[in-house]
Amino acid sequence: MQVSCVGGLEGIRRYHSIGRIKAGSCWRGANAPAAETDRVAAVKALIREAEEYGADAIVDLDFEVDSVNCVDIGRVPLRRVSATGVAVKFDEAA
Repeated sequence: MQVSCVGGLEGIRRYHSIGRIKAGSCWRGANAPAAETDRVAAVKALIREAEEYGADAIVDLDFEVDSVNCVDIGRVPLRRVSATGVAVKFDEAA
């Protein structure tokens, strides 16, 4: 699966957009140190999501941090890294 942070793929055959997708890493305590492993986990989850739609690549990759206060466990603040992107499918060769 090809993944690009820019809005397109250079030197690759034509493709069309399937749609915007989002996936995230595991929830962690908000005070836990942010790690590169959370970003990697978010990208792996995003790739799995794209594969479910039959995508060949993901473009316009971006990251954000989601946060919540979990009422069920004493209002402990939680956060996770989410990755978003556009799933694309390569056009068939003519």
